[in-house]
Amino acid sequence: MSEQIRVLVVEDEGPVRALLHDYLQSRGFEIHGAASGEEALVLLSGEDFDLVLSDVRMPGINGMDLLSEIRRRHSGVGVVMLTGCEDVSQAVNAMKTGALDYILKPFRLENVEASVRRALEKHGESRRQACYLRDLEKTIEERSVALRDTLRSLKEASEETLEALVAALDAREHQTLAHSKRVSEYTVHLAEIMDVSSGAMEAMRKGAMLHDVGKIGISDTILLKPGNLTVEEWVEMRRHPEIGHWILNSVESLKSASEIALAHHERFDGQGYPRNLKGEEIPLGARIFAVADSLDAITSDRPYRQGRFYEEARWEIIRNSGTQFDSRVVDSFLRVSPEVWDHIRRATLEAWSAERAN
Repeated sequence: MSEQIRVLVVEDEGPVRALLHDYLQSRGFEIHGAASGEEALVLLSGEDFDLVLSDVRMPGINGMDLLSEIRRRHSGVGVVMLTGCEDVSQAVNAMKTGALDYILKPFRLENVEASVRRALEKHGESRRQACYLRDLEKTIEERSVALRDTLRSLKEASEETLEALVAALDAREHQTLAHSKRVSEYTVHLAEIMDVSSGAMEAMRKGAMLHDVGKIGISDTILLKPGNLTVEEWVEMRRHPEIGHWILNSVESLKSASEIALAHHERFDGQGYPRNLKGEEIPLGARIFAVADSLDAITSDRPYRQGRFYEEARWEIIRNSGTQFDSRVVDSFLRVSPEVWDHIRRATLEAWSAERAN
């Protein structure tokens, strides 16, 4: 190998430490030794290592404490634990804490080498993935900035520009056909029922159509993840309303629409995000959109389930009136017959299909 891999062996028993030192050094590794966890931390603070091979049972800072400190202070260093046969449960805990592997005592030296090489390969892959994700996040940030700059350069964002943008966003997330367009039409119809002025209604239409534009700033690894998101991934996902507001607010004709993008995940009871707005603190357009979006989410086909009937959507919206939804908007929604909603859905899909065919 052109550059030796540096391994720190942490073992309080001198003969065992010497045995591991001599064998692994003969196999091409650069080996350094530490007789305690305290000594290991001193070495780690002053030198670079690729891997730490540590005993679990040591006086003072034991192996588990050392593992935690390495994870906290030296995340670029991999760790393999050495443990007695009776410590298997502790070995499992070590893996949960972040160890790459564990070796049971008494060990065979060739097994130690194999474990070290597996751990280095696993750790190298993790580091490559971390670099990839950092690069991806940078690309996504640049993409958000580029979109904002493009929109800002337009004196007036044309309908064709907005619809092309929405179609691209829906396609990226594999949304149901014409989701954003359909939700905007539902929002406009509800706004008409509530006697919203034509100027405010147009802002609501654009805001509903562009509500998820901020997802351009969310990485595909999170946006398209098939399973449940982790806590950290949810934190990242919940940034999209603020990103969307930042993008749209740069265009004079979309400033009002940007308020809907920012508030479309707020709840009437104050339990939404990102600002925990409550009641009429939430822009009316976002309150109307919330009902329209729920109707579409429940009645549309998704990759993991078929759309449900209007009656199920109706009862779900009624059930959440006054908590998730503004009861005044819900009352207006209930004044519209299911046939009207179905007509809007079919007309929007037909128009969308015709546009794609041209």
